[in-house]
Amino acid sequence: MSRFSAITDNPHDGRFNQKTGILLTNLGSPDAPTAKALRVYLREFLSDPRIVEIPRLVWMVILHGIILRIRPKRSAKLYKSIWTENGSPLTHTTRQQSEKLNALLKQHGYTNSEVVMAMRYGNPSIEAGLEALRDKGLTRIIVLPLYPQYSSPTTGSTFDAVSRVLQKWRWVPELHFINGYHKNERYLDSLAASIAEDLKAHGTPQKLIFSYHGMPKQFLDHGDPYHCLCLQTTRLVSEKLGLDKDLTISTFQSRFGKAEWLKPYTDATLESLPSEGIKDVAIISPAFSADCLETLEELEGENREIFEHAGGEKYRYIAALNDRDDHIDAMFEILKPML
Repeated sequence: MSRFSAITDNPHDGRFNQKTGILLTNLGSPDAPTAKALRVYLREFLSDPRIVEIPRLVWMVILHGIILRIRPKRSAKLYKSIWTENGSPLTHTTRQQSEKLNALLKQHGYTNSEVVMAMRYGNPSIEAGLEALRDKGLTRIIVLPLYPQYSSPTTGSTFDAVSRVLQKWRWVPELHFINGYHKNERYLDSLAASIAEDLKAHGTPQKLIFSYHGMPKQFLDHGDPYHCLCLQTTRLVSEKLGLDKDLTISTFQSRFGKAEWLKPYTDATLESLPSEGIKDVAIISPAFSADCLETLEELEGENREIFEHAGGEKYRYIAALNDRDDHIDAMFEILKPML
């Protein structure tokens, strides 16, 4: 559809009806677990100035001259280890989340609301998602990035992508952008319930580790609130469960490069705990709304091996909230004030 003939370019048109488009977004995945697909995905991901904050010319030389020649093949092996018959776990789960949320909205009488999923990097793209909503004839858009704790490289980057698309639209619809929800009671209840279910089934470990995706420390130094929001999440969930402060610890995973990242590091913590007599741990990653490479391969696999190799005996990963009903309920409650 030409942008000059689209419904949203002609709000005076009689076909224009009152509809709210909900764009549910996440980070994204490559189209396939191959070096070729990873090269395309990593080029887009690592070209984002929100992800890598070093001089562009210098970084482009490093990215295209070194990283994109080496990393795609290595990353493809990791993605292949978690790939399923449904493709990328993250993409598949986000699709399930969007379908369930759409059904829940209709169940509650929001028949003029439509949910579409999109990925910040890879497919379906932010632009494709917004175009799909526009084609349905909408008057307003709510963007819900599925990152509970705001950070510039995730939530901020999603806003950038949405803005770039809307800059090309002749008529810009009413826009609501949700920049985080780590204090939402339903989200916290869902996290607490998933932990309580694990503790009931497997008992209380010596340490319950809240592992959040890491970022360079300089982001915190420059004002990014993510670190503080993560620690708040751990505290609020622990209070809901009545957990002893000595039971929990917040760590940060998935670092790369030589710069200092947020500490303590998840892998280094797991490596040191057995020498301190801590040999039974459970780990959860509240920053991830759906299981993905960083949870299924890194936490379930790589970090388990680190802990066990260091002398750990019991290690269990508590799954992301994925498409749990209480998680979908939380999304509905987050959206409800704007519907």
